[in-house]
Amino acid sequence: MNQTTEEKLVVYEMAHIDVIPGKEAEFEAGVSQAVPLFKRARGCRNVELHRTVEQPDHYVLVVQWDTIEDHMVHFRESADFQEWRKLVGPFFAKPPVVNHTEVAVR
Repeated sequence: MNQTTEEKLVVYEMAHIDVIPGKEAEFEAGVSQAVPLFKRARGCRNVELHRTVEQPDHYVLVVQWDTIEDHMVHFRESADFQEWRKLVGPFFAKPPVVNHTEVAVR
């Protein structure tokens, strides 16, 4: 592996989100409003929302965290997480599927 120490420390949250068909624009607007909530969270390095080309009501929210705990404890137990869910939760077709990854090969 040719990774720097900093690259090894990044944990990627990958949240697969299915949105109610026809609500994509409203969901994206909610995510745009929520970006500052993530960016001010402890350990958050970056946040991006990806839309699947072949299935436009499917998204992947990619958040870079310093540690899993920064996501699962510090953010998930915060008022900002509750605000995030308030902004986007009404547009979920089903609960998101979330996992965490780290770079194995670059």
